[in-house]
Amino acid sequence: MPITLDSESLSIIMSNRHLARTIAMQSLFLWDFNGKKEEDLKGITKSVFDNFAPDFDDQGFVENLVTGVMNNLGEIDKYITKYATEWPLEQITIVDRNILRIGVYELIYNEEIPAKVAINEAIEIAKTFGGESSGKFVNGVLGAIYKDMPKKEEETSSVEEVEIKKDEEVEMGKEEEK
Repeated sequence: MPITLDSESLSIIMSNRHLARTIAMQSLFLWDFNGKKEEDLKGITKSVFDNFAPDFDDQGFVENLVTGVMNNLGEIDKYITKYATEWPLEQITIVDRNILRIGVYELIYNEEIPAKVAINEAIEIAKTFGGESSGKFVNGVLGAIYKDMPKKEEETSSVEEVEIKKDEEVEMGKEEEK
């Protein structure tokens, strides 16, 4: 049975997810800035929660994001390197690099997050925390990745169904003419 949410409840969930992504980005930023020691990441994330959102219960969303990025870091960084062709990974600002990591993780590895939500959230966080052109940069990189992604089955199936129905209608029309 599907759960139906009113617009106010949906708005609260969306703002909670935005805050969670912000906490994940700040945690990854500090981890990256302080030498990328994986064993420090859990403590860093706890510290960010304690300092910026002590009463926020995100139901594990931040941990899932951070863990997902860490588990796929090598592949995520390859995507960034491939699609940010003018920028070597280490020359991308720490903020933008970690926003991209979260965005790529959500785009490629997290099937629960719609692609457009992942891109839009990354752009908004980049506009808030990054430099003057961060939003455009993040949009360009994630947009290029999205453009090259294979379309999900539900996206292509509706197109195929329309084409099949048109073909069936043409065939039926020919039979009716006989």
